[in-house]
Amino acid sequence: MRALTIYSDTDATAPRWQSHEGDAIQRELNAIGVRFERWQTDRELGANPDADTVIAAYQDAIDRLVAEKGYQSWDVISMRPDNPQRETLRTKFLAEHTHGEDEVRFLVEGAGLFCLHVQGKIYQILCEKNDLISVPAGTAHWFDMGEAPSFTAIRVFDNPEGWIARFTGDAIADEYPRLVR
Repeated sequence: MRALTIYSDTDATAPRWQSHEGDAIQRELNAIGVRFERWQTDRELGANPDADTVIAAYQDAIDRLVAEKGYQSWDVISMRPDNPQRETLRTKFLAEHTHGEDEVRFLVEGAGLFCLHVQGKIYQILCEKNDLISVPAGTAHWFDMGEAPSFTAIRVFDNPEGWIARFTGDAIADEYPRLVR
């Protein structure tokens, strides 16, 4: 179940606010410039859909987003527990970083924990199937896919080169809860 938990960036032990309600999550995130919405498809994708199947199922929604925001490219990433690079990638994504462009992700299946460091707070957003999140350029954040990741996501980019991170060097991510599934 999707969730938003907000902490102070000085106290990882006591959540200040928490909700599982989509509208409440959307309001809180919109207030800090983060887009959060639900997308639906009109077809069943089956287990482990290939990239072409995923893109075809959501092409209309992608096209609307591209027309609205001017994004230049998109792709599909899938991660499974047997991926030999899962630990390396998890470690990389768990380091607080920023991007020079929006980080736009749509969860086709599975789940991931996006953690945003904004205005003295940590926003932990558990995104699941059908959740779209767009983290504004320059926002410090990290992502946890869990120890045994199992997800497929559409990634949308301003930059045709794809994912380019600027690591902050702050170890704050180590203080906050991780994705447990």
